[in-house]
Amino acid sequence: MRYVLLAFCILVAGCATIRSTTDRVFGGDKAAAGTEPAAVEAAVDETTDPEPVAATAAGWVGAKTTIAGLGDPTTPGRWMETPLVDTEFTGRVVVPRTGAQAYIALVPVSGPESGGSRLSLDAMRALLLPFDELVELEVYAN
Repeated sequence: MRYVLLAFCILVAGCATIRSTTDRVFGGDKAAAGTEPAAVEAAVDETTDPEPVAATAAGWVGAKTTIAGLGDPTTPGRWMETPLVDTEFTGRVVVPRTGAQAYIALVPVSGPESGGSRLSLDAMRALLLPFDELVELEVYAN
């Protein structure tokens, strides 16, 4: 029985999904993370037409940083209320500390750009964030 359990642990540790998750959580090898997008691009079939890119609201290039906490937990969906945007659109949010990222709806709220943001419960789960802490986030418009 011990040998079966040991073999199972070795197989699970070698699984790419487990390794990529632990690398993101514990800050693993940065060089290995840089090789994954090339493999994904090679897997795309070149005979199909590329999907049209949806026009988004006028955004910014690069990342903007904000501090976020839990928003209204009774409002469903994956959203972030932030003063960084003027109109609602989908953006990418990255947690610099862990590397976790998610695409969420960016909802405008009034206030200065340096003001804080509020994340939905579903967005905090997707980013693997604790519900009772303020976290630093990088927000990408496109």
